[in-house]
Amino acid sequence: MKQLKLALTLAGITAAAFSLAACQIVATPAAGWVSTDVKYGDTATTATAATKEGKACAKSILGWVSSGDASVAAAKAAGGITTVSSVDHTASQILGIVGEWCTVVKGS
Repeated sequence: MKQLKLALTLAGITAAAFSLAACQIVATPAAGWVSTDVKYGDTATTATAATKEGKACAKSILGWVSSGDASVAAAKAAGGITTVSSVDHTASQILGIVGEWCTVVKGS
């Protein structure tokens, strides 16, 4: 009976470890374990100064369920942009539970 209890305990700990391994849900160059709120530049072009801004985001819960369109095309459409001046990104997460990755496009 003790062996069965030990086996079940070890199986539970192993299952918990594997399920929590997916909790790093937002990729970023500066990730915090408890919380992340980072903004960083990605691409700049030689286009003229930006007069418009568009933002597109995708969200994730526990690294298990994610939804949204954080593409450059979606951000361009959201801002009514035809010529891109720069592309930036933001990443935020809390305790690896809920995370958000956004693409911010500036242009005209």
